[in-house]
Amino acid sequence: MNKLALHWKILIGMGLGIAVGLTMSFTGQIELFGNTIDLTRFTAHWIKPFGDIFIKLLKLIAVPLVLVSLINGVSSMSDISKLSKMGPKTIGIYLLTTVIAVSIGLIFVNVFEPGKGFSEETRNMFADKFASAVSSKQSVAAKVGDAGPLQALLDMVPSNIFASASDNGSMLKVIFFAILFGIALVMIPKEKAAPVKAFFEGVDAVILTMVNLIMLFAPFGVFALLASLITDIASGDPSKAAELLMTLLQYSAVVVLGLATMAFGIYPLLLKIIGKYSYSKFMKGIFPAQIMAFSTSSSAATLPVTMKQVEEELDVHEDTASFVLPLGATINMDGTSLYQGVAAVFIAQAYGIDLSLGQQLSIVLTATLASIGSAAVPGAGVVMLIIVLGQLGLPTSGIALILAPDRILDMCRTVVNVTGDASVCIMVDRTTEGHAPLK
Repeated sequence: MNKLALHWKILIGMGLGIAVGLTMSFTGQIELFGNTIDLTRFTAHWIKPFGDIFIKLLKLIAVPLVLVSLINGVSSMSDISKLSKMGPKTIGIYLLTTVIAVSIGLIFVNVFEPGKGFSEETRNMFADKFASAVSSKQSVAAKVGDAGPLQALLDMVPSNIFASASDNGSMLKVIFFAILFGIALVMIPKEKAAPVKAFFEGVDAVILTMVNLIMLFAPFGVFALLASLITDIASGDPSKAAELLMTLLQYSAVVVLGLATMAFGIYPLLLKIIGKYSYSKFMKGIFPAQIMAFSTSSSAATLPVTMKQVEEELDVHEDTASFVLPLGATINMDGTSLYQGVAAVFIAQAYGIDLSLGQQLSIVLTATLASIGSAAVPGAGVVMLIIVLGQLGLPTSGIALILAPDRILDMCRTVVNVTGDASVCIMVDRTTEGHAPLK
């Protein structure tokens, strides 16, 4: 067992988690020593906490990893102009892939029209069931929607770096400080910068070792996460109308088809054209990060694994990875943006509302802008979707129609988010002057 590669251990953990979750759900209760044990409750109290601990460990290391690695990456550039070239290129490619992702989602949802399968009775029933969840999402989105057009720019600049570093949702502020710190480190005399750089290089080595230690717990964390997730889903109300089930399956299939097109069509094409890179090698190297993304539904939580795989397995320079990947985990949400495009039109179809070409094109712009700075955590896509719906004048209560399969789809779109980050990282690295392939 110890000779197995980490990604195989994680896959075994996933399989066992799904099996245990299904067993717990369908068994329900057991008699043990004269006592009745509720297996769903047992899973929530004795298995799920280990998954929560794993998520906390990943979040624990995310901010220090981004801060230190980005300072090291920027300060390692002897020429500041190199950063000025890499920054616009990175953001430009990220925006390009996001626009492509939303466009693909809109094409597929218009071709297959999954929302046309809902009757008014079914729609109202489902909306009532998720009324409380919808209300909480609407209140969060209202605060975001009230912000001005330059709010994303304001949110990038911290007023207190220590406060920002204590909040995983303030990753853009940490990135801003790290870049500013790294630039200043390059600009001061080398003899004064040397001890500071040595300090951060030492801290970087310690943090990477911590990542390796945390990853030893990954198979157990993934097992606990999936076991509890399957139990939650399967222990819900099993009686669903065939109409509702089929419509949600069609919606989910359209989302997954769009995500698969990005992962196995668009990224290979861009890697081949821009990066001159083998996609088979890319998929083999990024696979552990994809598994982690699927298990955690969080680009931020997966970031330590993504950085490790990109640098060690995909031959990307450390200064590129330390700049591009943290930025991507914050502003690049290809999978989430694609899902928002599909979900917005799906909800319009379910309510019998026809969207004009201009309205659908506005989805591309709104979803792209909404993805910038959105939290790289589970469920953030639903909050951003409410902003997209509000922009179109669609009923935001319509998100109730898609909440049931959202957790599974969130796992799938996070895989695409992470895959997109790594793809762009390779493209930037391969097209950066002075960055010859490492191997």
